[in-house]
Amino acid sequence: MAEKGIRAAQLGILINTLLAMAKLLAGVIGNSYALIADAVESGSDVFSSIIVMSGLKIARRDPTDEFPFGFGRAETLATAVVALMLIGTAIGIAIEAVREIRTPHHMPAPWTLFVLAVVVTVKWLVSRRVHAVGVETGSGAIEADAWHHLSDAITSTAAFFGISIALLGGPGWEHADDWAALLATSVIAFNGVRILRSALRDLMDASPGDEIVQSVRTVSERVPEVLAIEKLLVRRSGMFYLVDIHVQAAPSMPLSNAHSLGGRVKAEILQALPQVRHVLVHMEPFTSPG
Repeated sequence: MAEKGIRAAQLGILINTLLAMAKLLAGVIGNSYALIADAVESGSDVFSSIIVMSGLKIARRDPTDEFPFGFGRAETLATAVVALMLIGTAIGIAIEAVREIRTPHHMPAPWTLFVLAVVVTVKWLVSRRVHAVGVETGSGAIEADAWHHLSDAITSTAAFFGISIALLGGPGWEHADDWAALLATSVIAFNGVRILRSALRDLMDASPGDEIVQSVRTVSERVPEVLAIEKLLVRRSGMFYLVDIHVQAAPSMPLSNAHSLGGRVKAEILQALPQVRHVLVHMEPFTSPG
């Protein structure tokens, strides 16, 4: 799964590098700060994709004696860094947009609209592709990277409308694209905060939700001789889950049989749920709920 994520990040690096150079050149020549701000956003996308790729490469390493639970949290840390970059990018663009609003400048060139139309189309397609990989692999870092691509499309769309308004409005409307850039920052900042919050929840070992927990419970309870599940704790580590489960069996069961039953429960969970990497089974004597 990590390989698909790495390839998606490499695709993002290539496309963003080309788009950032094209938008920066078009923005400078075409007198559009919104397009320059867009180029800066694409440049930050390059670094975010590099961070995601690095995080995935570390996360796929096998567990060691020093890190017995593996390196999955590297992917979560990459998610948090990308989210912080989104927030930082939004703040930077907002500051520069306000400065440009207060500074007289020339009307944007009409041909910059064509550049933005191409950019929006390319970035939207890339974001959909990367998002699909993120959903398939369950990687928060890849999904965050997809949002970074989508935020670029959003800022480009805002710049397109801003420049259109400036051109249609004529003299006195030169700052429309700056206001458009300022408006787009709110969308970028919102998604940055949302992604950061999700990453911090994983780092704090928050429950990943009922879907995966119920799946683990269902698989465990169908193992013969399992009488009840006393406690079930699941936490996320990157693209995988770590399970701590307390299984109740007959009190008269010999220790060797209980140990074997615990092994069967673990094997069933790992086979049925590939997204689970580690299972710790505690065997307990069954006690009636009454």
